[in-house]
Amino acid sequence: MRGVIFDGKQVRTVDDLQVRLPGPGEVLVSVAAAGLCHSDLSVVDGVIPYPVPVVLGHEGAGVVESVGAGVTHVAPGDHVALSTLANCGTCPDCDRGRPTMCRASIGRPSRLFSRPGERLFQFASSSVFAEHTVVKGVQAVRIPADMPMTSAAVMGCAVLTGVGAALRRARVGPGDSVVVIGAGGIGLNVLQGARIAGASPVVAVDANAAKGSAARQFGATHFVDASAVPDTSAAVREILPGGADHAFECVGDTRLVRQAIDLLDRHGQAVLLGVPASGAEASFPVSAMYLDKSILGCRYGSSRPQHDIALYARWYGEGRLLLDELVSAVYPVEEFGQAAEDVRRGAVTRAVLSFRE
Repeated sequence: MRGVIFDGKQVRTVDDLQVRLPGPGEVLVSVAAAGLCHSDLSVVDGVIPYPVPVVLGHEGAGVVESVGAGVTHVAPGDHVALSTLANCGTCPDCDRGRPTMCRASIGRPSRLFSRPGERLFQFASSSVFAEHTVVKGVQAVRIPADMPMTSAAVMGCAVLTGVGAALRRARVGPGDSVVVIGAGGIGLNVLQGARIAGASPVVAVDANAAKGSAARQFGATHFVDASAVPDTSAAVREILPGGADHAFECVGDTRLVRQAIDLLDRHGQAVLLGVPASGAEASFPVSAMYLDKSILGCRYGSSRPQHDIALYARWYGEGRLLLDELVSAVYPVEEFGQAAEDVRRGAVTRAVLSFRE
């Protein structure tokens, strides 16, 4: 079968990939579409350390082909969106409704894939840049059969992370003021999470002026082009003189982490979503925090995928959640290189790889 692999030196699309059959509690999925996230490219760039060789991809949707013993919530033929959260379901964090904190789901890559003479790691418990993948049953969430696979695919990371960051981690409320730094795939979903929550004003900040239209479509009431103003923080302060209730950093730049903190109002909170280089450190004046300000980390939008993906699919059907609008280009898997280039230069909102002929 076809798949996209990284061997530590180069990315290649191969056609001799194999995946083992599902074991107890697992699901074999025929992948139809997979979103290309910056995290996949961060593995290639070395920003996210990961063992190689590895099958890339962690944001996808497809059709269940077979299930292992004990899986009853999905069956062959079901359409599913996949999450990366391979949580155990029984530990104290899972029991408290905090599956993103499950220790069983963090940092334990397995080798489900093989090629002649070598075994390959699975990325983020998903590896959806392959025609077939095996995931834990808890990762597969049934979706309506008429939902476009290209739209369903992006729920698995960009939507869960961004919308979840606004609604679950930050708990944005009606009338809250919000600043979102970075209007890429994650940032746009933070914006629509803020919109769904009833926040206002909602200020999007990005150095690419072309992103202003999408930012407003997804929920921004204001857009600041960081490339066109001498002082971005001052430009935001013209809109929010007192500062923001919530500031989201969606780029992964420590200077922007500091900017998010500096833009907070009293009792405000900065939520960190971007992924900087491993070991990167940010600094801020400690005295700035004494007015009940907070800095929040956020893993995967603090989401509960089995609940949230189903909810977001329903919101999509009701017209409340934008998904089609996130997907600006669909590429055959063989054109991974072009898709990656377009993502790196910010030419697409979300690039999706298709395994359908």
